[in-house]
Amino acid sequence: MVKILKNIRVIELGTYITGPAAAMHLGDLGADVIKVERPGAGDPFRAFKGGLYSPHYQTYNRNKRSIAIDTKDPDELAFLHDLVSTADVFIQNFRPGVAERLGVGEADLRAVKPDLIYCAISGFGQSGPARDRPAFDTVAQAASGFLRLVTPPTNPRVIGPAIADALTGQYAAMAILAALLERTSTGKGRRIDISMLEAMTHFNLDSFTHYFAVGEVMGPLSRPTVSQSYTFECSDGKWVAIHMSSPAKFWEGLLQATGQGQLADDPRFAERLERIQHQDDLIEILTPVFKTQTRDHWCEKLLEAGVPHAPAYDSDEALDDPQAQHLKIAVEMDHPEKGKTRTVRPPYSFDDQVETEIDAPPLLDQHGAEIRAEIARHKAG
Repeated sequence: MVKILKNIRVIELGTYITGPAAAMHLGDLGADVIKVERPGAGDPFRAFKGGLYSPHYQTYNRNKRSIAIDTKDPDELAFLHDLVSTADVFIQNFRPGVAERLGVGEADLRAVKPDLIYCAISGFGQSGPARDRPAFDTVAQAASGFLRLVTPPTNPRVIGPAIADALTGQYAAMAILAALLERTSTGKGRRIDISMLEAMTHFNLDSFTHYFAVGEVMGPLSRPTVSQSYTFECSDGKWVAIHMSSPAKFWEGLLQATGQGQLADDPRFAERLERIQHQDDLIEILTPVFKTQTRDHWCEKLLEAGVPHAPAYDSDEALDDPQAQHLKIAVEMDHPEKGKTRTVRPPYSFDDQVETEIDAPPLLDQHGAEIRAEIARHKAG
């Protein structure tokens, strides 16, 4: 299969999500990613559900090799420097100052690899009054103004996946790719600093644009109301999602699909702006309508009427959808000790080829011996 970054080596000293996610994206593109872990325990994410191979760890650590290195041991630190000397990219997500205390700061590693791309991921940045504050996903979501956009108006609580963690890793991978591209013409490395606060603030750009442009402070229902987005429960307890945006034909199609043609003459729904203003009224009307039939029934009717929609799947259904199966989104991984398991392939294709061959997340120090042998051969000649 296509391995766009097959000649790139990445060293990752990452834990939890941000650093490992950045390295995983590069591994998905074919880079040789070597995950350096603490002997005995490894990445703390390994033990989130007991043992050293939790689903949390598996999510962000495929397409990597693992080696255990004790950076407090001078000989082991020297070996890590030898390893970095063969690499193109180094990724760490320690709090500011920790990498330097461990002997893997930028200056330490650039001394052995002058053209290294050095990526430091933090919670709040490398300087400033908040630089030393501990940061996890919810903290970054809140500080960036994003959390309030996804907090339920009733029974407020934190919901959803670790968006800030995952997106920071994705932004970091994008910056690394840009630095690698530049290096092909300049021969020079770069230091990349990215914080979860900066990544989530950029991701929240739409909210800030509305505030800067018209003074609007968006809330959790601002976008769904304007975009005319809905989700309804059906008679079988399953859900369907609808997004009508602005074209009138989608509103007309919804009326056709649900048999609610009389609403076309209701002044509350006659025009798009009125429908936006009276969205709660429309939800109140349509909620019992959708509960009269199954999700399959409504999806068929909405499809016939040309209304943008999808079954609102849970994770145990989504990959069985015919389109997901056609695109071969779910693929198998074969681990030498853990056996076969499934995962989701990278979302892109190159020259009509999708990447379906994925290496399972490694056991702790699974590749330690082979990596040490590689470095010994490199030093010998």
